[in-house]
Amino acid sequence: MTFQRTLVTTALPYANGPVHIGHLAGVYVPADIYVRYLRLKGENVLFVGGSDEHGVPVTIRARKEGITTQEVVDRYHNIIKDSFEGFGISFDVYSRTTSKIHHQLASDFFRKLYDDGKFVEQTSEQFYDPETQEFLTDRNIRGECPRCHAAGAYGDQCEKCGATLSPDELINPYNAINGNPLTKKETKHWYLPLDQYQQWLEEWILQEHKEWRPNVYGQCKSWLDGGLRPRAVTRDLDWGIPVPVEGAEGKVLYVWFDAPIGYISNTKELCDAKPEQFGSWETWWKDPSTRLIHFIGKDNIVFHCIVFPTMLKAEASYIVPDNVPSNEFLNLEGDKISTSRNWAVWLNEYLVDFPGKQDVLRYVLTANAPETKDNDFTWADFQARNNNELVAIYGNFVNRALVLTKKYFDGKVPAAGEFNEYDQSTIAEFQNVKAEVEKLLGDFRFRDAQKEAMNLARIGNKYLADTEPWKVAKTDMERTATILHLALQIAANLSIAFEPFLPFSSAKLRQMLSMTELQWEELGNINLLKEGQELGEVSLLFEKIEDATIQAQLDRLANIKAANEEAEKQEALKNWRPADIKENTNIDEFGKMDIRVATVLDCQPVKKSDRLLQFRLDDGMGGRTILSGIAQSYPDPSVLVGKQVLFIANFPPRKMMGIESQGMILSAVDADGKLVVTTVTAPVRNGSQVG
Repeated sequence: MTFQRTLVTTALPYANGPVHIGHLAGVYVPADIYVRYLRLKGENVLFVGGSDEHGVPVTIRARKEGITTQEVVDRYHNIIKDSFEGFGISFDVYSRTTSKIHHQLASDFFRKLYDDGKFVEQTSEQFYDPETQEFLTDRNIRGECPRCHAAGAYGDQCEKCGATLSPDELINPYNAINGNPLTKKETKHWYLPLDQYQQWLEEWILQEHKEWRPNVYGQCKSWLDGGLRPRAVTRDLDWGIPVPVEGAEGKVLYVWFDAPIGYISNTKELCDAKPEQFGSWETWWKDPSTRLIHFIGKDNIVFHCIVFPTMLKAEASYIVPDNVPSNEFLNLEGDKISTSRNWAVWLNEYLVDFPGKQDVLRYVLTANAPETKDNDFTWADFQARNNNELVAIYGNFVNRALVLTKKYFDGKVPAAGEFNEYDQSTIAEFQNVKAEVEKLLGDFRFRDAQKEAMNLARIGNKYLADTEPWKVAKTDMERTATILHLALQIAANLSIAFEPFLPFSSAKLRQMLSMTELQWEELGNINLLKEGQELGEVSLLFEKIEDATIQAQLDRLANIKAANEEAEKQEALKNWRPADIKENTNIDEFGKMDIRVATVLDCQPVKKSDRLLQFRLDDGMGGRTILSGIAQSYPDPSVLVGKQVLFIANFPPRKMMGIESQGMILSAVDADGKLVVTTVTAPVRNGSQVG
């Protein structure tokens, strides 16, 4: 169908911390590229964003800092909004879910579904803290991870191994705020019966939207194949939108239910304030000729493709999304980005550390966009892409074209003579870029589209390198004028091609070329600059980034990693509990194990193994070799040399990594998971038995 307008939304960031590069790469940069592209084409588009200010993360932050939740969301909403503006994310509206308009609209939305009988009521047992007399949300529950056994895993996720969890899976769950042990208590909530919409969802997604990205389509299919179940839309919490039903005191709308309604309420806020410019909010949300597109990260696929569309379908008057171009995750220097561990590059800090370099980060994040799989951001790659691509290709071409024009033609666009065969082939080559970039942007392939735009700069660079106007100027100024005329036209085209990707640089380039902003349809035109047009002041479009600047960022991350490791160790120690006692045994069974004392003569890592250490022992009986899987606990195994350790002498020998191991070193597991070899309190003869 032909759409008359496009409504673009971006996932609402939690107002419990600033925005980081993972958010930018996954959601906001690709959305902004797409919106800027549509605007350049002259299409009717509305770009909606806002802060998600309800839910548990903001309450945890407030308790941790000893301030009110409202103070937390006020602070971070402003930081996030200012950061987006400074970075050039061109929202038409960026509002918040604590606004009066949102509270009213979300409340009315719930009430309509409630009055229409679209919810089911269920009573269930949930974790409860008897001392504080409150139900605990998943994020307020911590315990030992059942997968990797890391201490302090959350009730919904282990940040150590990345496993998705439920609170019931945690070993020894406790209140994350005060450490209290938890019990279970019954509570009543309202549920959205997703199972009743299963057939519609299967037809709508699996049959009608096979063009969606494989990661989106695949995750939806997996959920649908597993069978949908009712999902709670209310919670026992003191922060959020009160459930507008009698007898629901102390309950609020679940954040996943209220947050996507923020897209609607933020649109309403904008349209109510500027109806002459944007029209009615209902046109954007209820007119079938509106195309709705959600930009999200992969952790939000289910909510935006299954849950929110079900809410809209149940309400019955709204359109549903046409596409949900979700990205995968971006890692940082090989590790998963984590807000709680401060393992991130924060946008507000980047804007301070790298003033005027918004486009460098936009370029690198797009070049490494995790469109089909998780990708990695490294500071070394950031520096290399800036210096080797933005500076050496794009910036170098523009600078040479403008500086040569200043030198030979007094800074005015020279008249072009007749284009020769090479000129014509160059023109044809860069005119082909427009169609390819359009196709890629239309398919939400922003990484490839930017690469194609950069090819236009490569064409320009090659053209100057091949034609060498600085040499031609010695004998033929007419030919020099033609070369530089065409080079300047390519530069002008670059300002259009890169406008969606690098808006700050495009604006700067237009200023240097004395151009006005042009529409997308002009891309490929070789008459954008008129003969005699005077150029503006020439300056470098991009600057090299030095090693010291990058090293400062790496040092910062190293300090954060060290602090995290210490914090994790302290958390593990604080919440450590002894393992359960094993089944009863007797002295006869124990006596079967021959435990002896030996002195470590040498201890070395086993080649091609990151787990094993090779011990050479003086056991008082001629010596022996034992392999032990404790390498990660002893990065410097030489500290064990000279120590007396306990080992089991009568385990049958076995080969590992081609080495025969003649026994087992005894170790204790510390609270942080570190293995510590057992020893004696005073020297004894090697070979002495323990018993």
